[in-house]
Amino acid sequence: MSDCLFCKIVNKESPADFIYEDDTLVVFKDIRPAAPVHLLLVPKKHIRSVNDLEDGDRDILAELFMVAKDMAREMGVDRSGYKLLFNVEKGGGQIIFHLHLHLIGGWKR
Repeated sequence: MSDCLFCKIVNKESPADFIYEDDTLVVFKDIRPAAPVHLLLVPKKHIRSVNDLEDGDRDILAELFMVAKDMAREMGVDRSGYKLLFNVEKGGGQIIFHLHLHLIGGWKR
């Protein structure tokens, strides 16, 4: 999608400092972090929302969760705890309509 910010980031047409990239997804820091650690895990395939997932997208979902686990370990929040969050549609807080998973953590308790 030509007007999708995350498609532009995935295609390296808009800047983002990738922490991780593979054939399926990219990971970068949120520009408006809600916590000391706030990463966005974004599939390279444009999927508008959780509501638009298809059966063929199961491998993408599995990759999102496995990479999130690895990123939590790399960022040092795997033992202290973190949140994984999908915002779905406007009423659920989705602002950019390209599926993405938030990894949020790093609070001192």
